[in-house]
Amino acid sequence: MPFTTEQLAKLIGGEVIGDAGAILKNFTTIETAQAGSVTFAENEEFFSRAEQSAATAIIADKRFSSAQKIIIQVPNARVAFAKALALFFPDRKYPAGIHPTAVIAATATVDASAHIGPYCVIGERVKIGARTVLQAGNYVGDDSKLGEDVLLYPNVTIYPRGQIGDRVRIHANSVVGSDGFGYVQDGPIHRKVPQIGNVVIGEDVEIGAGVTIDRGALGSTVIGKGTKIDNLVQIAHNVQIGEGCLLVAQVGIAGSAKLGNYVILAGQSGIGGHLKIGNNVIVGAKSGVMHDIPDGQKWLWIPAQPDREVKRQVIALQQLPELLKRVAKLEKMLEGK
Repeated sequence: MPFTTEQLAKLIGGEVIGDAGAILKNFTTIETAQAGSVTFAENEEFFSRAEQSAATAIIADKRFSSAQKIIIQVPNARVAFAKALALFFPDRKYPAGIHPTAVIAATATVDASAHIGPYCVIGERVKIGARTVLQAGNYVGDDSKLGEDVLLYPNVTIYPRGQIGDRVRIHANSVVGSDGFGYVQDGPIHRKVPQIGNVVIGEDVEIGAGVTIDRGALGSTVIGKGTKIDNLVQIAHNVQIGEGCLLVAQVGIAGSAKLGNYVILAGQSGIGGHLKIGNNVIVGAKSGVMHDIPDGQKWLWIPAQPDREVKRQVIALQQLPELLKRVAKLEKMLEGK
């Protein structure tokens, strides 16, 4: 859908510097821009390249102006970029209805506006909310509840009693509510501890592809409102995750750990079991957390430590080769005496 520069500026909270009536047909990268394209730039280098491109308009921070291009000045170019992409590339709309290959229990309740795609299975007493979409091959276990505007990509599995809030997105092949890894040593065998809890996911959560979230052994595993989970993340039984957290790819969280609000776990970091991670904590990539972390701190490394301590240790390690040479030289001098 095309927009005038003025229309686009109003929709993304910006101001046009130049021709307010110019037509913008698409949103592209700087390299592929043509006449009628709009692109964006968030620093001097990209802005210079955008000015030399064929784009008609540039979305940029208010500090930028140009004699060659129409500028849509915005408070934050990255935020405006996200808003503009959603306008030029809106989500697909799924028609209401149930595919003839879907299997739905007689006791399930499916809102008339929902879309149930091919080969989906919906268990007993399940409730599916308004405008919720099951794309294909989805399994929703008994007594689960999906809110409004939920989107399940192909082959997502929701185990029994799963509670999924409004506007949640779960990408392909993710599993919500599988058994927690719970065993007790009984002589020579590992006896399984039944996992009888569930998973509760708050509103506006997005879960990437191939994510596994275990249900609680007793009680619930909880994912807080607005949290975003990247691909291939493992969340164990009875974990509690607060609101607005970011979990990057291949993060692992052991059982009964608790994360506060707005925690960031960078890629491949791990959190030990029963730990408490405070609000606004950042854990660096590949870090192994083995202790509680207070609010607002940044921890790195294995075992993870506050970032200032880690940086001092890294500097010390960098100085170690020279220190060893000096020690060897002193030892030779002492031997000579």
